[in-house]
Amino acid sequence: MAGKVEGIKPPFVPIGGLTGLEKPKPAAPPQSSPFRELLKAKLQDDKRIRFSAHAQTRIESRNMHLDESGFEKLVNAAEQAKSKGAHEALILMENMAFIVNLDNRTVITAMDQEGLKENVFTNIDSAV
Repeated sequence: MAGKVEGIKPPFVPIGGLTGLEKPKPAAPPQSSPFRELLKAKLQDDKRIRFSAHAQTRIESRNMHLDESGFEKLVNAAEQAKSKGAHEALILMENMAFIVNLDNRTVITAMDQEGLKENVFTNIDSAV
């Protein structure tokens, strides 16, 4: 039989021998890809808070204004409550209050000063 030496098939050796082969080079670090950018943006979005349609309607109908610093305070309060293990939080700020579902980072409803006087808050496990 061709290719056998004393009944044993020798291993494949490329032409030029083993010394002719190039050493494998380490993989280049991946360049920025659309997936990587999308993942990075998604992770950033996960740190932000969204407003439900109901909360947006309440904010508009009650003429409430939340500037950038107020929004950052809301985000920080939500992160603080989440770090303590809360799931639904009442977040009180100056003359406004927000009920926030911390698991999906969504403001469920919003109240102004007048709404605070009349409401009983249920189904919350923390207040900030």
